[in-house]
Amino acid sequence: MAHLSTASPLGTLVALGGGDDDAMLTLLRDLLPEVGAPVEIITAASRDDTRSGRAYERALRELGCTGARHLRISEQHPADSPDTLRRLRRAGLIFFTGGDQERITDFLQETEFLSVLRERYQQEATFIIAGTSAGAAVMPEYMVVQGYGWRALRKGGTQTSAGLGLVAELLIDQHFVERGRFGRLAHALLTHPTCLGVGLAEETGVIIRGGRYAEVFGDGVVTVIDGHDLQGSNLSRARRGEPVSGQNFRVHLLVAGQQLDMASRTVVAGKA
Repeated sequence: MAHLSTASPLGTLVALGGGDDDAMLTLLRDLLPEVGAPVEIITAASRDDTRSGRAYERALRELGCTGARHLRISEQHPADSPDTLRRLRRAGLIFFTGGDQERITDFLQETEFLSVLRERYQQEATFIIAGTSAGAAVMPEYMVVQGYGWRALRKGGTQTSAGLGLVAELLIDQHFVERGRFGRLAHALLTHPTCLGVGLAEETGVIIRGGRYAEVFGDGVVTVIDGHDLQGSNLSRARRGEPVSGQNFRVHLLVAGQQLDMASRTVVAGKA
């Protein structure tokens, strides 16, 4: 993975846990400094990218985002093409849709596109990067790519890989409540104990400002798992297929309006 900046970014990240995203699209419209600003919709996570891209383009235009366009990045459409890089540099919002987050990293890792994306996020206060489902999970330093049911709590049952690296020491998991993913996120934190784990329920997300403050929005619950004081991990000793162990996880359940300081790992504002 490329070196992550230690400076606080000026841009804004918006991450949704999946499900109905109408409310998120309205939120993104309201966050744009100008409703007609260029919005680039990236459907790289989906193999049926044309249909998905057209649907999101239509939905955003109906909300008044007249600059919304589908930006194709796929096997046939490289991220570093001159036109794609030109559109990235002009965009006020980059929006990653759902699907398979590994497709996103396959297309973007070690590209000029990703370098420009990170640079704009670091340096431009009006720049917004958003994602739903896989598009949310891909944003941090690491992402969970495998882990299902009881197997997620067996060594080897949960796998992580490098994300886009927009926020250091963070893991985001999507469809968190609906698909019972507490176990796999906890296991991922045994692998990356310095990270903060954020589990997003569907139709629920966070707005991350300055790379530090994460404000919850939506109808569900955001589950935060903190392994800062983790003890007793057996991950290095356990054999593949054996159950994993760890103690002293801290867990927060947050709802709309509450805010998490990701640096101090404390809830700093908001109402229950």
